Amino acid sequence: MAFLEPSAPQGAAPYREPMAPRSAWLAQAGEIEPEVARYFLVSARCGCFMQAARSLNIKATLLRKRLAQLEEQLRHSLFTYQGNGLVLSRDGQQLQAHLVALAHERRLPVVEQPLIRLAVAEPILHDILGRDLIALLRRNASVRLEIISLDSQLSLQAVDADVVLWLSDADGPLPGPSFPTEPPRALARLHYLPHIAKRYSRLTTRPDSVEDLDDYMLVQWQPDVRVDALQPWNRVVEQRLAAVVQVQAYSLMLEMIRCGACIGLLPHYMSSFDRGLVALPGLLAESMQRQVWLAVNARVQDVEAVRMVVELIVGTFEGRREWFD
Repeated sequence: MAFLEPSAPQGAAPYREPMAPRSAWLAQAGEIEPEVARYFLVSARCGCFMQAARSLNIKATLLRKRLAQLEEQLRHSLFTYQGNGLVLSRDGQQLQAHLVALAHERRLPVVEQPLIRLAVAEPILHDILGRDLIALLRRNASVRLEIISLDSQLSLQAVDADVVLWLSDADGPLPGPSFPTEPPRALARLHYLPHIAKRYSRLTTRPDSVEDLDDYMLVQWQPDVRVDALQPWNRVVEQRLAAVVQVQAYSLMLEMIRCGACIGLLPHYMSSFDRGLVALPGLLAESMQRQVWLAVNARVQDVEAVRMVVELIVGTFEGRREWFD
């Protein structure tokens, strides 16, 4: 037999369970340091401490330490793992909702990151700097970086950037960018040689004279046609009536050499960058050299952000010094 609750006296309000009081520990949320609150909210949004640390531009160990201190301060566990994923606990969900509400009430401003404009000669960007730029973005996912590829003197003159990395034909930096810069810095001297893929050439049959090139297809990166320092090679290509291909994309030229049995002109460091390529010295009597220059815009606004990029570039070239010796 079911027991029935006694009905309320006529005219009296029906009985209701008292509302549960607001969790007392959430009252401490207003005392959380804004930086720690941001750490928590970003971690909750990312669902991964490593990704959150990248977004915050801090070490993952520091992030974990600060969040552990937060849990100790509140005496509540905020995160839990489900399989390989990081999720908020029930208390963590309550804290997230509370902090989001507080942020809306206070209308906390979003911290805008400075935009850094980096202009780089296409071969340097592809062969030398690209990997370290990716590593920078992996460490600091909040950075605002605009990367501009330079493929000619015309593009160098037209660009406006905070940091510029270009190639000159002479020992000096001129012609350089059109905007005023701090004194340019020479980073490396590049020697240019024809290259071939090892897979398409045995040591005993590799060409050692211009005449031997008749048995091979040549490939040329089109922007190099206008480079005075590379004219010895350009003249060889111009004399070709057949077995020559000209491409606009630098990466496509590399693929033509790697996979298309072509011979193309590349900086001498390419055999270090790609072990499958080998230089062919002695084909041309004239030396072909260019210089790598680095300069910072004289009117740069965010000095610290630009310094970070400059240090990355200089460190990259220093770390690959044996490529240029």
